[in-house]
Amino acid sequence: MGRVIKERELKKSRITVIGEGLTERWYFEHLRTVMGYRYDCKPRFFSHQSYDEMRKLIEWVLQNDGIAVCVCDADITRTNVVENQRLEEMKKKYAEKENVIICDSMPSIEFWFLLHYLETSRHFRDSAEVASVLRRWLPAFQKNGTFLEKPQWVSNLCADGKMELAQSRAEILSQKAQNESYSNIYKAIKLFTERKKGSDTKFINNNTNSSLL
Repeated sequence: MGRVIKERELKKSRITVIGEGLTERWYFEHLRTVMGYRYDCKPRFFSHQSYDEMRKLIEWVLQNDGIAVCVCDADITRTNVVENQRLEEMKKKYAEKENVIICDSMPSIEFWFLLHYLETSRHFRDSAEVASVLRRWLPAFQKNGTFLEKPQWVSNLCADGKMELAQSRAEILSQKAQNESYSNIYKAIKLFTERKKGSDTKFINNNTNSSLL
């Protein structure tokens, strides 16, 4: 009974996306519009912040009875032992919490974008190297406001079943013990999709009930 009540509470909780910078902010801003997802995506939750700063934002969301989706790049953990430890501690701390989803990507969120077009787990040195391959399909891709603020690039990522392909590829990679590159953003997409389906079902049921009156 307690678990049922907890699941009901989670379904009512607002989702807040926390990210590292401009790319994450615009991606999730456009994704919400393109896919009709429901979550908060406020500019103040997207800045060049450390893992410790992210943890503070996660705690703020939890204190307000929300669900925190934390999106971060993991490339720094390859060369910085301290940051690697902080990321692992953050993942361990929230591993059993259903209202926190850590969506790290190695080396960066651009690898998640690439999975929409290409099935690969090859080693990428950094986000720039991933972006150079991504431009085979998104030639104009740049990590600046002029490009990112236009929604068309996210629309392209979501079109023709590419989102579903990316989810499948990312989930398969997550099940393998060691991978040069990976992305856990598929976990957030699953949550958004489930929440949207729940809202759509509720809307349909309300309309059906109204038509019977």
